[in-house]
Amino acid sequence: MYLPAHFEESRVDVLHALIGAHPFGALVTHGANGLDANHIPFELDTTAPSALGILRAHVARNNPVWQEVAAGQDVLAIFQGAMGYISPSFYPSKQETHMQVPTWNYLVVHAHGRITVRDDESYVRGVVARLTRKMEAGEPAPWKMGDAPRDFIDQMLSAIVGIEIEVTRLVGKAKLSQNKAEVDRIGAIDGVRARDTDHARALADAMTATMNEAKRS
Repeated sequence: MYLPAHFEESRVDVLHALIGAHPFGALVTHGANGLDANHIPFELDTTAPSALGILRAHVARNNPVWQEVAAGQDVLAIFQGAMGYISPSFYPSKQETHMQVPTWNYLVVHAHGRITVRDDESYVRGVVARLTRKMEAGEPAPWKMGDAPRDFIDQMLSAIVGIEIEVTRLVGKAKLSQNKAEVDRIGAIDGVRARDTDHARALADAMTATMNEAKRS
């Protein structure tokens, strides 16, 4: 990933927080048939012995990815946070010089690691249970595995396979207009926030936090 110094985010706690808030990742692998990408939700365990954490997930048994990767093979999981288009019209300096162009702001984490396939019913059951609890936490009446018949759940679990990734390297990028003058950063924040959507507000908040951190440092 191209990573200019002013966009680099290396704080492990910040990168973990982004993965926790945006757990739907793209798992990139390289097998006999070349590069492949699978889009799946992950559980991040930051209490594991690995300093950078353990990623756990499951895939359909019919998905060939779990058979195409070798134990300990290097893989990449990509997690995308807040993002959005930035119009040149957001920058006050554009009105004076017209020397601005469109861009895209975003937050992203690349988690590099070594994969292990876990074709183990108890392991898969635990991953599914924990992911379900997390994803259902905000629902008015959270669904739990016990709501479904036991034999049905057993059948569903037999159709999936667990995967585990020991994270060996985290690379974070926060492209949030840090390379712009303060007046243009403020203009970009206001322009994004004016879109008045949850995604836009999240991006504007991230841009604001980065600018405030720069002032404090």
